[in-house]
Amino acid sequence: MLINCVAYRQGQRLSDISLDELQTQVAQPDSFVWVALRDPSDEELARMQRGFNLHELAVEDARHGQQQPKVEEYGDTLFAVMNTIELDATDGLRIGQVSVFAGPGFVLSLRTGSQQDLLGVRERAEREPHLLRQGPGFVLYAVMDAVVDRYFPIVEAMDDELEAIESQIFEPGMARANIERLYLLKQRITTVRHAVSPLLESVAKLASERAPGVCMHSRAYFRDVNDHLERIQRALDTLRESIGTAIQVNLSMVAIEESEVTKRLAAWAGIFGAATAFAGIWGMNFDRMPELHWRWGYPIALAIIGSTCAVLYWRFRRAGWL
Repeated sequence: MLINCVAYRQGQRLSDISLDELQTQVAQPDSFVWVALRDPSDEELARMQRGFNLHELAVEDARHGQQQPKVEEYGDTLFAVMNTIELDATDGLRIGQVSVFAGPGFVLSLRTGSQQDLLGVRERAEREPHLLRQGPGFVLYAVMDAVVDRYFPIVEAMDDELEAIESQIFEPGMARANIERLYLLKQRITTVRHAVSPLLESVAKLASERAPGVCMHSRAYFRDVNDHLERIQRALDTLRESIGTAIQVNLSMVAIEESEVTKRLAAWAGIFGAATAFAGIWGMNFDRMPELHWRWGYPIALAIIGSTCAVLYWRFRRAGWL
């Protein structure tokens, strides 16, 4: 679906144009066209391919979606793929894709499977005509910067969740539930890393001395995006290390809880074992047993059994087993 199609000259917005005017406008000197599509159909992609002379392999990647983040060159045209990440209602992650074609005289942005709009990116770029004058390279930076900046709230949300889990580590009976939450959080961190790491490698090329021609005047801005990606990656690495530590602590807490249960069972088994031993001896009923015909034999036997059990209980209680 077409979102908008706007022509710019010398960083100033000229007007909205129709798709039939694309080729005419692209040929104008010191101007470029910015077309934005959302979940484009095959027919729309084919029309864009003809209008901007896009490489068929790049168009195929944009059509299928769910591509690994990357930046590729096809002649004078640059093709960039970025993943959008959104939190859904169940605190899971929903992955979408933004693809951008940037070449002499045009920018084509495609949003697939994402609820995040890019209207704010266009408005921001139009408020800075002195930067927009740099052409398609700056538009590519603006789109990429908007996608990357939206990673920060996701990372902060995961950091807050980790802190909430860590605050419950030493609460009784929470160890197993915490381990499950930690593993789910680790999976989400891995998902974000899959969006950040490949893009970090690609953006570094756009900020280097050998940047493609379309980005040559915007290298300083791509270095800023590269810095943001490095910060996000460091934060993700720190979260992964903290999760690994938290999992080890929770496993230790599970082992401690199981050890406490084992010690309690062993203590009670010892107490009842002593009582059973005495009862077994006096319950053999031999005729020659001296206490068998005593008047106070039975109460004395019960007293000995009770005293032994009480002493054992006191010792186990003092040792922390009960």
